[in-house]
Amino acid sequence: MKKDIIIPVVKDVYIAVVKEWDKDFTSHDWLVYLINNSLDPLESVMIMSRGKHKDGRKTSTFRHAFKFIAAKTAMKVELIMEEVFAFENEFVLTYFIGPTLYDHVYTAAPFSISEEAFNKLPVMDQEGVLLK
Repeated sequence: MKKDIIIPVVKDVYIAVVKEWDKDFTSHDWLVYLINNSLDPLESVMIMSRGKHKDGRKTSTFRHAFKFIAAKTAMKVELIMEEVFAFENEFVLTYFIGPTLYDHVYTAAPFSISEEAFNKLPVMDQEGVLLK
C-alpha cells in the first residue's frame, strides 16, 4: 500500500527573506516572500510560520492563505522581526497544482538570515536569503 502513495517533489517554489526600504515608516524591514519560479500557477496556497529557540521560547504561529499565485511571480507573505533570527524559523507550505497536493517545510537555522547570506533571488529583482 505505501508503495502506491506518490509524494510529489516541490520544485521551483521557494520561501525567501529580503530586506526592503519602507517609505511610510522610513526604515528597513525584513519581509518573507513566496516565490513561484515554476511555469504553473499555485492554487489554494497555505503557509504556516513559527519559530522556536533552544531555550524553549516560541514565537506565535502565523497562518496565511492565498487563492492563487501566478507562475513566475513573488508574493509578500509577512514581516519578520530581527529578534527572531536567533530562533529556528520554520515555514510549512502547502498548495495545489491542478489536482495534485504539494507540501514542503522550509527552515531557517538560527542566525542564518543576514545580509551576508544574500544571493540573487529567482523572479525578483532583489537579493535575499533563500530558505531550504
